[in-house]
Amino acid sequence: MEVREVITGQAANSSHYRHELKYIITYWQYLQLRSRFRQVMKMDPHTRADGTYSIRSIYFDNLQDKALREKVNGVAKREKFRIRYYNDNFERITLEKKIKDNNLCMKVSARLSEEECRMLLAGNLGWMKNHASSLVQELYGKMKYQQLKPRVLVSYTREPYIYTAGNVRITFDWNVRTTMYHGTFLEEKVYDVETGQQCPGEMIMEVKYDAFLPRVIQDMIQMDGVRQESFSKYAACRNYG
Repeated sequence: MEVREVITGQAANSSHYRHELKYIITYWQYLQLRSRFRQVMKMDPHTRADGTYSIRSIYFDNLQDKALREKVNGVAKREKFRIRYYNDNFERITLEKKIKDNNLCMKVSARLSEEECRMLLAGNLGWMKNHASSLVQELYGKMKYQQLKPRVLVSYTREPYIYTAGNVRITFDWNVRTTMYHGTFLEEKVYDVETGQQCPGEMIMEVKYDAFLPRVIQDMIQMDGVRQESFSKYAACRNYG
């Protein structure tokens, strides 16, 4: 099954900023919230039979750890490049640039073939210079002149829900894992470890929407002990390398 993170009513490649809120929740809160969401929201149609899919992302940073330091230091406007694929399927690989401006985010993406991805990860960059995608060309320039390179593999399980009004997407993420001393990244079998950044049973809830968050969704996420927090899967996984 082809998996895509679909934003309702538009392609996932968004040319405008969206709001992004994050929450750390317990498993019990997850069960309650999931029950509420299922009453009015739709399951993402691209999930597996159990309503989830697995995500692996290869994040880039430079030798000075620019992306990591900007996150840790709370820089308001920043960007990260990553390569993403789903359910360990190399038939659909996406290069993404995620731009953050406080609680707003924008994502630009381009398809990569498995061959292109493997050449990129091996440091063979010549083909990128005149690529049809301007995003691939941009990454080429930043790998050449800003010393960007693949730094860490981030893996987790996601359960997504969508709501048409406000273009709302709510996801539950758990089992955040990373690899230690990784060299090649795109492998049939990945040996990874838990990040240990959360208490047992905790999950990450992300709420993304366009100009407004419908009142019905606002009411649903109101729950004792559920507070907006900052959490970076990339930063958590960089503790291992």
